[in-house]
Amino acid sequence: MYDNAVAQKIAIQYRQKPLIDFSSIRPQTPLDTLNLNWRERDLPENERTKHVHRLHPYLGKFVPQLVEIFLRKYKPVLVYDPFVGSGTTLVEANALGIDSMGTDISVFNVLLSKVKTADYDILLLEKEIYGILKRLDTYKSKFSKDEKVNKLFSTKNKYIQNWFAPNAQKELLCYSRLIKDYTYQDLLKIVLSRSARSARLVTHYDLDFPKEPQTKPYQCYKHQRTCQPVEEAHKFLSRYTIDTLDRIKDFSKIKTKAKVVVNHADSREVELPGGIDMVFTSPPYIGLIDYHDQHKYAYELLGLKNNETQEIGPAKKGQSQQAKSDYIKGINDVLLHTRDFMTPKGLALIVVNDKYALYQAETAGFKEIGRVERHVNRRTGRREGAFYESILIWQKV
Repeated sequence: MYDNAVAQKIAIQYRQKPLIDFSSIRPQTPLDTLNLNWRERDLPENERTKHVHRLHPYLGKFVPQLVEIFLRKYKPVLVYDPFVGSGTTLVEANALGIDSMGTDISVFNVLLSKVKTADYDILLLEKEIYGILKRLDTYKSKFSKDEKVNKLFSTKNKYIQNWFAPNAQKELLCYSRLIKDYTYQDLLKIVLSRSARSARLVTHYDLDFPKEPQTKPYQCYKHQRTCQPVEEAHKFLSRYTIDTLDRIKDFSKIKTKAKVVVNHADSREVELPGGIDMVFTSPPYIGLIDYHDQHKYAYELLGLKNNETQEIGPAKKGQSQQAKSDYIKGINDVLLHTRDFMTPKGLALIVVNDKYALYQAETAGFKEIGRVERHVNRRTGRREGAFYESILIWQKV
């Protein structure tokens, strides 16, 4: 619940300089001195999406600097994220030399988190990531004149047929079928998925929530001109090949030997080791995003198993009283289960927009020992608008 007192406090902070020297955070740094109300000029996009954090677009993730700040303050030995999403907590923990674990019900989220935190032989990766692109070029040159090649890279999948132009279909399917020949298959799958996202028949301004394929020229909200539907995927595969390699190289410069484990499981019942002294997570916001649908192109192209029925708080269930009840039960079940594997007085830091006041520490076996509120003024696409976010700081009891 966000009242006038919260708004007034944040309004005062907005007139002051926010925290940007993250390395200055110490265990003794008081919570009430943390001004985390960043504007674009304070924390520009290239900082929020540095190295592997922009390996693949992911709607609804928190900025990595939030994780860094609280890891520096509380200095855990083992941090756990039961809603690992795109792996932000794991990446930041590794950069600071902290062992980490994450769990997610989404196969795609697990794939992305593993790719971000894996170890790579950079020379081999470079050879493979450009090698598959070169082989694609060889096949691409035959698309218009070799019927056998065209048939080889065709599909009966209705989603792929509807959401990709014919040339884009062949390029994506060709790339996907070459992946099996390489060592770094998971990373190549992420390059493919990111490219597929951009190559869909959607408007430039609605990549997040497209409602139907865009097959005709349209007036583009983003570019303020008439734009054409996307006809090919190759340009995106080329662009993201270069970008992916650069980002992996950048992260390899700061990556540590800290242990990273990613589980594909339901966080309400996954088996965990003991010794978790800190949870840092951002659960799904109730009724806002259907996470499996967000990456449907990846599920279809890669043949991933869809576990959407096990999502907590998906958009399709809405925000009714029953949906709220089901949502917070799911969240509490995750926290109660996780609590069994935590150290005495272990901490749970939960990043939420709790406008419905659903989060109550006591019902999950914790007590609240602190809270930091922040104003978030950036959204993606045309869904702009400010909202409040809380970092709840709970301690196991």
